[in-house]
Amino acid sequence: MQIKSSKFIKSCADPKAANEFKPQICVAGRSNCGKSTLLNMLMGAKLCKTSQTPGRTRLVNVFEVKTDGAPFFLTDLPGYGFSKADRRESDEFNMRTEAYFTSGNDIAQVLCLMDIRRDPSDLDKVLINYLRDMNLPFTVALTKADKFSRVQCADAALRIAAALGLARDNLIVTSGNSGLGKDKLINRLGEVLAAHAEI
Repeated sequence: MQIKSSKFIKSCADPKAANEFKPQICVAGRSNCGKSTLLNMLMGAKLCKTSQTPGRTRLVNVFEVKTDGAPFFLTDLPGYGFSKADRRESDEFNMRTEAYFTSGNDIAQVLCLMDIRRDPSDLDKVLINYLRDMNLPFTVALTKADKFSRVQCADAALRIAAALGLARDNLIVTSGNSGLGKDKLINRLGEVLAAHAEI
């Protein structure tokens, strides 16, 4: 699969408002894990604003991605676990994320983003277990790999896979800054979208 173009469609305060867009690749992760940078890398355009301040994404943002085959939609979920926000806002972010998964959206795959420099948090583990319980297909993308050497990345990937109870091939090491892992991610998305179309 080759990505030809991408564009921002809309922001949804109510996750049900995203139902019309099919199929969806949803991107979820802890606040400040590098979602915006990775999305920009995947789409080949700076459509997501990056920030050093966690918790900036508060809505479900939808992007249309046109490929050499059928188009799909990327949905950027609010970052979870933003402790510096007002507690009520933090709870709202998390409720909106859960509402997205239970609102009947046509989800072909969930990209779970985690900073490769950190061990999975309790919230990361909750997300993985939640997706398992919901029988939603997912891939873990380890971000910010440009901060590590190749050896450090390999060691961290094995450690994180073990902590999450996943096979190593269910993790893809990426860097939105260097482009590392972009081809692997796009190939994975092409595979899951093709399989999803047959369901």
